[in-house]
Amino acid sequence: MAAALPLKGLRVINFGWVWAGPVAGQTLGFLGAEVLKVESRARIDMTRSLPPFAEGVPGPERSLSNHACWAGNGSVSLNLKHPEAKRLALELIERSDVVIENFGPGVMEQLGLGYLDLRKVKRDIVMCSMPAAGLYGPLRNVRTYGLSVTSTTGLDSMVGYKGGGPVPVENAFSDPFVGIFAAFAILVALHHRDASGIGQHIDFSQQEAIMQMVGPAYMDYVLNGRIGAPKGNEHPLAAAAPHGVFPCAGEDRWISIAVPSDAEWEALIRAMGNPDWALAERFATRASRVAHIDELHAGLAAWTAGFDDRALAATLQAHGVAAAPVLNIADLHADPHYRARGTFIEVQHPLGFRETIYGAYVKTSRTVPDIQPGPVIGRDNERVFRDILGLPEERYRRLVEEQVIH
Repeated sequence: MAAALPLKGLRVINFGWVWAGPVAGQTLGFLGAEVLKVESRARIDMTRSLPPFAEGVPGPERSLSNHACWAGNGSVSLNLKHPEAKRLALELIERSDVVIENFGPGVMEQLGLGYLDLRKVKRDIVMCSMPAAGLYGPLRNVRTYGLSVTSTTGLDSMVGYKGGGPVPVENAFSDPFVGIFAAFAILVALHHRDASGIGQHIDFSQQEAIMQMVGPAYMDYVLNGRIGAPKGNEHPLAAAAPHGVFPCAGEDRWISIAVPSDAEWEALIRAMGNPDWALAERFATRASRVAHIDELHAGLAAWTAGFDDRALAATLQAHGVAAAPVLNIADLHADPHYRARGTFIEVQHPLGFRETIYGAYVKTSRTVPDIQPGPVIGRDNERVFRDILGLPEERYRRLVEEQVIH
């Protein structure tokens, strides 16, 4: 019999939206926490308007993007413009452990739901605020989306073709990264609360989380005065050569190869059959390979172009070389490794259609989470307001009619 999930009994109120907030809640939900998204039909979360839509039909309950990023979260619908909705939110928080939000600084205070407000009803509450630039500093009120965060952290400045301008990181790469980091911060604060009885307000800057990706380049500048720039296939710190993606047989098929040591380079030479060009003295050490990187990459690309990407990756792995096929989205869906691990799972949505979303990315040895797609708006209203808060049916129905619960 499977044991209870690690966070069973923990209740999280999630005011987050778009992607970072949902993923923070999702991570905790996959580990067993009861996570309740607070949303409203008066202001639909933008992820509910994002394609693709089930069966190609748009609608706030049919966005597959929303169902994936909000999996693991429940939903209660409160129109927080109504004072009575705010009182209900505070009553729910009084019975909860964690509050998540990723609005700009001051928004929760304007709603009467700032940290000091929450402490009045739940003294040991753990609140995680996830503004783009943190709760204080000159940029505290900056308006951002994912692109802005990767730009203001230096990440975009190092991505692109060698000698060219920056190429923005695809999509809101920062959001899920930030969400998982935030879940970790929440668990640390909960550990402290359990040990001390004291809650905390977590000031979680999305920028500072993403800056973990540029740490080596930042140190290179501080210590050596070098400013990182796009290098295409090259390793940003010249720590591997060859390093990059190389063409394979077939349409748009590629393989990634990274060779940081001379021993691994010798293994790659053996896998290639000891070609004369690779045995040249100018490729004997990593430093000399870096100095002749364009010639090195051209020779390797000419060789990889004759092979199937997966077969070649397997051959190079057998020789001790870090190589992998560059998988496209269709490859991911069919990949036997991801299928074996349940990385993507098919679920039944309450509206009747089936869809594929990602499964639990934190896997524990004794527990298996029950993954459900992101909820319809207000899925948990009756259970939360009638059972947990104990609202009489007459009052509950009145609040629904008055669009307080909406």
